Amino acid sequence: MRAAVLHEIGQDKLDVLDDVEAVGFGPGRVRIRVRATGLCHSDLSAMAGVLPQPGPFVPGHEGAGEIVEVGEGVSHLKPGDRVVVCWLPACGTCPACKRGQTHLCLAGFLNAGTPNFKRPAGDVFGFAGTGTFAEEVVVDAGCAVPIPDDVPFDIAALIGCGVTTGLGAALNTADVEAGSSVAVIGCGGVGISAIQGARLKGAAEIVAVDPVVPRREAALKFGATKAISPDELADTKQSVTGGEGFDYVFEVVGRSATARTAYEATRRGGTLVVVGAGALDDFLQLSMFELFFDEKRILPSMYGGGDVLRSYERAIALWRAGRIDLAGLITHRVPLSDINEALDQMRTGVALRTCIEI
Repeated sequence: MRAAVLHEIGQDKLDVLDDVEAVGFGPGRVRIRVRATGLCHSDLSAMAGVLPQPGPFVPGHEGAGEIVEVGEGVSHLKPGDRVVVCWLPACGTCPACKRGQTHLCLAGFLNAGTPNFKRPAGDVFGFAGTGTFAEEVVVDAGCAVPIPDDVPFDIAALIGCGVTTGLGAALNTADVEAGSSVAVIGCGGVGISAIQGARLKGAAEIVAVDPVVPRREAALKFGATKAISPDELADTKQSVTGGEGFDYVFEVVGRSATARTAYEATRRGGTLVVVGAGALDDFLQLSMFELFFDEKRILPSMYGGGDVLRSYERAIALWRAGRIDLAGLITHRVPLSDINEALDQMRTGVALRTCIEI
């Protein structure tokens, strides 16, 4: 079958090969025919070595498709079922799951250390234990979440990561208060989803911050009240909040420099939500005095900060009701053979989300 492979960490291009085989099928596992997958910035981060991932590997973790085959003991799925790929499944038995913090379950991360594919040259891993830039993938049954027939594969794929992450940051982690002021730094697919979440919660002012003009223009269509470049943030903080700072600031880039900027844009007693996934060696510096004196809440948001399955259901319900726009997030479409074009679209910022049709 075909799959897009990164041979070595640090390479900036993927090689679409037809000699890849999905492996690991057996009890408790399912085989999925991938139909659509989104390109998330985390895929680029893993390729660059910012996020830890053994190689060679097939990127992609934001996917949807159809069940081809189910292993022994899998009773809730059958061939032909439409599913979204969940890259962070909950085991249901660990301390985090028992506390109701299923998004902090580590079971899914353990999958990342087991090869999902093989080639004549050897084993190939799947990013985050999945690897959806492939025609087929074999995963634990818990990674395959059934979706209703009326949800298109491309929409379902987005719900598998970016939409759930951004919406959840506003709805779950921050629990944005109606009438509040919000700034979102980084307005790709996840940032736009955070903007939609803040709008749903009734934020009065939503300022989108991004250096790329098309993303700023898109942010206004999705609910931002202002869209500015990063060098305009200080003046906008003054004009919108009287210099006090925003009630909520979402950092959706994953860098210490933008997190520091976000901290400074947050009012005293306000909330900084860290959504971007950054590097292990990129440290955010804060003084002990400012932590004490400013009393700003710093809330990391992992995969939307809530029960993943419930978040999927909520996103589908909001989409059906017309309360959120998911189709509009897909600004580009390419076949798997043109995957490197999608990478360029993400790197330049011209795409909110590129859908890879497989």
